[in-house]
Amino acid sequence: MAAVGIDEAGIERLVRRFYGKIMTDDLLGPIFGRIITDWEPHLRKMMDFWSSIALLTQRYDGRPMPVHIQLGLEPPHFERWLSLFRETAHELFPADGAEFLIGKAENIARSFQMGIQFFTVPKKP
Repeated sequence: MAAVGIDEAGIERLVRRFYGKIMTDDLLGPIFGRIITDWEPHLRKMMDFWSSIALLTQRYDGRPMPVHIQLGLEPPHFERWLSLFRETAHELFPADGAEFLIGKAENIARSFQMGIQFFTVPKKP
């Protein structure tokens, strides 16, 4: 991944800048702010998550779906999340590295949306 500019330092920059945008975003900030009162542990967890995704370090050990189901996220939230992620990735990485990370983020967003829909749609008896 170093060939496309992705390393641990880059992941930390990505996570800090991206979540800095989330914290101040009119749409997403209040949603995440209800759950996250101390951002530093969350940022560290997200660094582990993206390190595991991009560098295959296997540092992340968690179950993000249950937490995200509780947030009440809807398609516009994911669109905004992806928009901020794309913007940040392009700010920090060469085109190939940014596109790699964006592809992963798009897959994650799709997976979360399907999971949230599955677990929140009322089941028929």
